[in-house]
Amino acid sequence: MAAAISSDSEVTEFVGQLFFRLWRASHTRTAEVLETVGLTTATFGVLNVLGARQGGAIQQQLSADMGIDPSAMVSLINELENTGLAERRRRPGDRRAWEVTITSDGRRTLERAKHLATQVEGEVLGGLNATERSQLVSLLRRALVSVPAPPPWRTEEGD
Repeated sequence: MAAAISSDSEVTEFVGQLFFRLWRASHTRTAEVLETVGLTTATFGVLNVLGARQGGAIQQQLSADMGIDPSAMVSLINELENTGLAERRRRPGDRRAWEVTITSDGRRTLERAKHLATQVEGEVLGGLNATERSQLVSLLRRALVSVPAPPPWRTEEGD
């Protein structure tokens, strides 16, 4: 069911409000479907990045790249490790660094989760055709380039 859009032009023209409403619809529904495969939106995000990186990722770099506080990243990786979706080991040649890799179970779970997330995206962006969706993604990526970096995400902010 589509969300009613306010006819108040001060609300409907404020981009932040529109982003918030779309994010909330997407996030809430995505969280629901990811729960069916044992993931949260945060663990899905980490697993998705790990799945895209060949040979794993250095934990500290992963934290920086994703804008996640290092202590929060430890908790997220612990969750993935405890469920057998990721492995963490000392990096060969640099015993101070932890390398994190996705497991074969993690890859299978990631594929299911991506399928579910894509379905939610289709629901949330159902009012746009394929060309418009592609344009939206392109514009959002361009806009993100100039965004000042926010402080790293912390677990206290919720998933």
